[in-house]
Amino acid sequence: MKANYIEAKERWAAKMAGRRPTMPPSAQRLPPGQRLVTNFPVLDLGVKPAVSAADWRLKIHGAVENPFTLDWQQFMGLPQFTDTSDFHCVTTWSQYDMKFAGVAFLTLAEKARPTAAAAHVIFRSYDGYSTNNPLDVCMDDDVLVAHSWNGQPLSCDHGGPARVIIPKRYAWKGAKWVSEIEFADRDAPGFWEVRGYSNTADPWKEERFS
Repeated sequence: MKANYIEAKERWAAKMAGRRPTMPPSAQRLPPGQRLVTNFPVLDLGVKPAVSAADWRLKIHGAVENPFTLDWQQFMGLPQFTDTSDFHCVTTWSQYDMKFAGVAFLTLAEKARPTAAAAHVIFRSYDGYSTNNPLDVCMDDDVLVAHSWNGQPLSCDHGGPARVIIPKRYAWKGAKWVSEIEFADRDAPGFWEVRGYSNTADPWKEERFS
């Protein structure tokens, strides 16, 4: 993972410096079975927690040397990152070139300093949702905890005040209204995995959410 992390950090630094424009992942951008949309559909568990920026906290802990909790002011005080990428949902819609702004996962990981035992990342949300991803997936240069979309603060419907964006995986592997990031040494199932769904959620494979 160390080599992959270094490569991702170099790409991220180039983006931050404006030396690396965001490019489509391939000439064939639409994954199998997806349809292109121009709106931003709203999907959730039926619970929309109304968490104000003043009350929001992000706890980061687990297999790390430096566990910490951020309030909104501290979160916004970290280096800010904007990325434009394609967004795919397992309910078969995709939208190209969605512009999200927030804090890169790389920034949070550097502050937390994962131990050698860390292999997975568990995201938990204010609505009770949870999801699990391999650490090396999260350490990519385009993964972030976003607070804005297309230059505007995320609404509650879209996971505001902050949500996890992992462009190379389906949206359900991120987490709206994120409240907690745990670095783990185990592949613990998230909300949908305990209900029998695949833990891969790769848009370029045939595995589907339902």
